Amino acid sequence: MSQVKKGDTVHIHYTGTLQDGSVFDSSEGRDPLAFTVGSGQIIPGLDTAMEGMSVGDTRRVEVPSDQAYGPVQEEARQAVPRADIPDEIPMEVGTQVNAQNQDGQVMTLTIHDVTDDHVVLDANHPLAGKDLVFDVELVAIG
Repeated sequence: MSQVKKGDTVHIHYTGTLQDGSVFDSSEGRDPLAFTVGSGQIIPGLDTAMEGMSVGDTRRVEVPSDQAYGPVQEEARQAVPRADIPDEIPMEVGTQVNAQNQDGQVMTLTIHDVTDDHVVLDANHPLAGKDLVFDVELVAIG
C-alpha cells in the first residue's frame, strides 16, 4: 500500500478542535479537503503530519500555534476612531468586518475592543496564538 510523500495530492476528512475540545472547523457533510503535501496550501503542522500515512489511516495531530497560524502579533491591532466605523456594523467584540487595504486587497478584521472613542481592529487570524488538534482520515492519494 502506498504511503503519502511530499508532492502527493491527498484527500482528507478532518475535524479541527481547540485544546478545550471546541470544534472550529470540520469537513463533516462536505467533500474531503484536497491539497498537495509540501506545497504550503495548509498550515505546516498538519501538512507535515500527512507524510507516511496510507489510505484509510486515521491520526490525531496536535499542532502548536507556531506551526499553525503563528503567535498573536500586537502590531496587527490598530485603534481607529469609532466615528470612522459605519453605523451598520455592530460594535461588538468578535464581529468580523471587511476592509480594503492601500493595495486594494480586501482583508477580514475582527473587532478586538470597543471604547467610547475608539474601536480596536485586529488583523491577526482568529486562530493565531492557539494550539490546534486535528483528527484526520486519509481518504485518497492522487
